[in-house]
Amino acid sequence: MKTPVYDFLKKYSDDNVMRLHMPGHKGKSLKPLSFTHDITEINGADSLFEADGIIAESEKNASELFKSFRTYYSAGGSTLCIQTMLAIAKRDKRNIIAVRNVHRSFLAACVLLDIQPQWVYPEYSGGFLSGKISLDSLEEKLKITDNGCVYLTSPDYLGRTADIKAVADLCHKYNAVLLVDNAHGAHNAGNEEHPVIQGADMCCDSAHKMLPALTGAAYLHINKKEYAMHAKQEMSLFASTSPSYLIMASLDLCNDYIERRLEADTLAALSALEKLREKIKVKYEIYNSEPFHLTLLCNGLSLSQQLREKGIECEYADNYCIVLLFSPMNTPDEIEKAADILMSCTPEKCTEGICFDFPVMDNVMSVRKAALSVYEEIPVEKSLGRICAAVNVPCPPAVPIAVSGEVINENCIKIFEKYSIFTVNVIK
Repeated sequence: MKTPVYDFLKKYSDDNVMRLHMPGHKGKSLKPLSFTHDITEINGADSLFEADGIIAESEKNASELFKSFRTYYSAGGSTLCIQTMLAIAKRDKRNIIAVRNVHRSFLAACVLLDIQPQWVYPEYSGGFLSGKISLDSLEEKLKITDNGCVYLTSPDYLGRTADIKAVADLCHKYNAVLLVDNAHGAHNAGNEEHPVIQGADMCCDSAHKMLPALTGAAYLHINKKEYAMHAKQEMSLFASTSPSYLIMASLDLCNDYIERRLEADTLAALSALEKLREKIKVKYEIYNSEPFHLTLLCNGLSLSQQLREKGIECEYADNYCIVLLFSPMNTPDEIEKAADILMSCTPEKCTEGICFDFPVMDNVMSVRKAALSVYEEIPVEKSLGRICAAVNVPCPPAVPIAVSGEVINENCIKIFEKYSIFTVNVIK
């Protein structure tokens, strides 16, 4: 029998491609992990959701590194952490205010937990993927929301970061709590840029995105004692009863990497990335993002193909931009090589800009009811006035344009078409 998945992975590894995409390990292992390390909850191996042995010890190490009240492991990625954070917030009877450019995992959690979020629209500058958070707009929501809970994504998919401290201070002024999807920011472990340090009450880090950990490895950080009490119980509602010991071991090794090497590797990579930006700015329009996300505003599809032919695979590309995702595991030599290859390419300008007015959508049905309704898939051009059902978006970037329960309007259709989305699921 053919083994197409394995064969693809074997060839990709053998081709020695420069991986400017997640995972953050970039194909380099800290220590070998193999089938011989793959076990279940045997004697002495502890148990993730009732941890009181080696897993608890390892999680305590992580908490000390990140300077959180508690840090817990997820073998289900930041998706599981997001589900857990929202379940804790719901238990606390919090009303969710979310900045709109959320990942679809947030919406899936809202469906499962029957949460109806209130939306704050960012000032978009990166299509529907990225934008600046208006503190004034957020404060207006907080003023009229009792027992509030703000949920935001920072860094966002294009690498733009929010002023977490300012948002946290604003939340706490109104006795609200702050949850941060920091899936793209795990490389800031323990430093002043991390949401834990800046005042977030809970946040998640996808270690696998930006650090040397296996796909699915994530940290859940909690800064409130009363929330930490329920975290494992809530997490177990959504998680597999067979969490991968390979993933947990990779988090354990990642802790050691953070303590011993992260700072030095980060400084070396940042210096090289600064030189890269300086070198390529004569040829490319560079989006304002955190350093490890290199987002270039051009015809990303064209550039991604040129890069692929020269041995680089990108994280994401569309008609308006391309995202090259570096990590501290990229050496200065690799970054210099990437700069040279970028300079050898010919970027094509977009026929139209990435910026546009995002439509404020009308909601007529709860996210849960709409997502679980009988639906049909129809052409986008026939969707005007229909109610969005289950959200179906490609991953990456997995940021929805229309949310379940919203009425599709003309502006929404235009954005679908801009991003080459040709069909949409609507309620029958």
